[in-house]
Amino acid sequence: MSDERTLRKQIVEIARLCWERGMIGAIDGNVSVRLDDGDLLVTPSGGIKFLIEPEQIVRTAPDGTPRSGGRASTEIRMHVTCYQERDDVGAVVHAHPPTAVAFSLAGLDTLMKPVIPELVATLGAIPTAPYGTPGTDELPESIRDLIRCADAVLMERHGAVCVGKDLLDAYKKLEQIEHNAKILYMAHTLGGPKPMPREDVDRLLATREGLGLKGNNVYCNHCGMPRGMSPSDL
Repeated sequence: MSDERTLRKQIVEIARLCWERGMIGAIDGNVSVRLDDGDLLVTPSGGIKFLIEPEQIVRTAPDGTPRSGGRASTEIRMHVTCYQERDDVGAVVHAHPPTAVAFSLAGLDTLMKPVIPELVATLGAIPTAPYGTPGTDELPESIRDLIRCADAVLMERHGAVCVGKDLLDAYKKLEQIEHNAKILYMAHTLGGPKPMPREDVDRLLATREGLGLKGNNVYCNHCGMPRGMSPSDL
């Protein structure tokens, strides 16, 4: 794990990148890292993401109680939930990727369908957690079951939360969600995306080990899918 000073700089860089890439508005979203002793570093409440500096990053106890640096993000409890449920998680990135969020606003489960090979082989699918009121315990509780087995989760009408071994790992999953959502949106304008046949999905999933893909794959663990349902049934 990098030293705290380096991690603070990395959080600032990722927060600015989220804004530059259109994943958040000025004060939206939040980013955190888990330190070796279990403490968290998290973006400050109300901080403008392209202006925050490393010294503004808040250090909290594992339960989100501030230790130094002011007031942590109002959604710190969502980050705490991710770390509580996943010992393998070292960083959390929460943002509002526009196209992906638009699918949840429209009530479409397109991101759960096996359509794009690269997404099928990596994350597998992006499950959507039921609506939870932002700023309350409803939101972290809405993702608790899904984050145990998925590295990227959409939150109905709100945004996405991505977890990873480090900040870059979590951020790249956010990019992956929005990039694929844009492709699927365009497919909808051309008549609708066509899911891949089950045999093609199975062949893709069989390549994961050889490609060194070890992260959670929703199609492999059926996270967020009705019991007994396969990807091609969606």
